[in-house]
Amino acid sequence: MTEAFLHYIWQHQMVARNLSTTEGLPLVVRRAGDLNRDAGPDFFNAHIAIDGVEWVGNIEVHLRSSDWNAHRHTSDPVYNNVILHVVYEHDGDIRLQNGTVPPTLELRRFVHPALVANYDALMQPPADDTVPCAARLPQVPSFVVSSALERLAVERIEEKALLVRRLLDESRGSWEQTCYWLMARYFGGKVNALPFELLAKATDQRLLARWKDNPRRIEALLMGQAGLLEGYFEDDYPRLLQADYEALQAGAGLKPISGDLWRHFRLRPSAFPTIRISQFAHLVASSSNLFSTLLDITDASRLVALFDCQAAPYWDNHYHFDQPSAKAAPKRLGTMQAQLLAINAWVPLLFVYGELRGQQACKEQALALLQQLPPEDNAVLRRFRAAGLRADNAAQSQALLQLYGRYCSGRRCLACRLGHSIIKQIPKETI
Repeated sequence: MTEAFLHYIWQHQMVARNLSTTEGLPLVVRRAGDLNRDAGPDFFNAHIAIDGVEWVGNIEVHLRSSDWNAHRHTSDPVYNNVILHVVYEHDGDIRLQNGTVPPTLELRRFVHPALVANYDALMQPPADDTVPCAARLPQVPSFVVSSALERLAVERIEEKALLVRRLLDESRGSWEQTCYWLMARYFGGKVNALPFELLAKATDQRLLARWKDNPRRIEALLMGQAGLLEGYFEDDYPRLLQADYEALQAGAGLKPISGDLWRHFRLRPSAFPTIRISQFAHLVASSSNLFSTLLDITDASRLVALFDCQAAPYWDNHYHFDQPSAKAAPKRLGTMQAQLLAINAWVPLLFVYGELRGQQACKEQALALLQQLPPEDNAVLRRFRAAGLRADNAAQSQALLQLYGRYCSGRRCLACRLGHSIIKQIPKETI
């Protein structure tokens, strides 16, 4: 038993109908009150009736009555308006600051044992590599699952929207600039997200727009600003890039970021910074107004095709300058990475745009794109599949990732709609 579970029981009034205080007086709950997550009583503005007398005030919840004294509430004036002490186990009367003994409700007399057993089962470590509620998920009604996943998908977008809003503030409300920075950050993946963002911020988008018809110049500008064109090169291509960058640098007073910021550890060669920068350069070259271009795309396949850009031909048989690779092959971003770019960068940006501009259609379009895209495939989603919960599209896979990351991993089953459905299940024969 935990105090958090008692809060949950009281908040949702998962108790028997015929309540009574420890003194045997009938108790009717008109309003459970508002849960307080700060200091002070646990529930504000509650409304109860005890033996026919109406009371309005605050509720304090403890595992045992004696916890009131252990927490020194008697001497704290913020607890003077407590009208009911709700405990799981009553082990003695307590007093308010004025000496009054508030009525007590002992919950263990009025909580069905199945509720406690259901909660306890969710709190136990799973026997294998799966989610805590794996054994009980099939019992959750399908409409509850679909409703929960819809809400979780939006919740995940709203969480990602925090980054969008930060970049939008830094760009002073420029959607094109924000789009450019955001796309750059996600091109870097988890390992090189920050260096890519710094690169984008160090390279004026207006300067890139001047060379929209010259992908090599754009690549030279980005490679140089990334700090990757310093030193001597043997191959013609990096030497051309270096010459282009030096000419641009002299005219625009450019300052590159440190080349030491880039990481290669545990990266596939196809995700090395050189490859990603070249691919990003070709995305930038494909549209001088990327945000405006993306706004006009309503089909997920077209979106993925735009993002699935290819590095310059030099990189067909290179991963580093002056170091030929054994096999030659075009270095495209790839369908899967392009889909992730759409999911993680464009969808949240479009959602925030619709939210701030009051355009509900854009928010709906963001969700529609997720529903058009296929689900991701990773260890977390495989855990849910093993439990019988399979994602049919990216909206559902994003929802499941949110579910696991924000609820399952922290055992926040009390805040989860699926957990709520499981906890409140009581065998009919015991009611």
